[in-house]
Amino acid sequence: MSDRLTRDDVAKVAHLARLELTDAELDTYTEQLGAVLDHAADVAALDLADVPPTAHPLPLVNVLRDDVVAACLDREEVLAQAPAVEDGRFRVPAILGEEP
Repeated sequence: MSDRLTRDDVAKVAHLARLELTDAELDTYTEQLGAVLDHAADVAALDLADVPPTAHPLPLVNVLRDDVVAACLDREEVLAQAPAVEDGRFRVPAILGEEP
């Protein structure tokens, strides 16, 4: 268990978080949080000088295709297939009680 964390420290944090802890819970959380702090200290002690920073453990490659200008659909042809057209746009039923 970490010597840096005391039962009083856990009680103070619990009080600040407005948590009511029993004596048994204080003992349990002091031990558990101490183990977490010990593990964090082990990680902090690692020599990472030669390890490059990464955002992901695996190398990721952009799999999107390049944007290429291509012929698009003819507006009049598309609108000709619509069930209702108004002012060069698709006409759809009113929703949510909206009136035109």
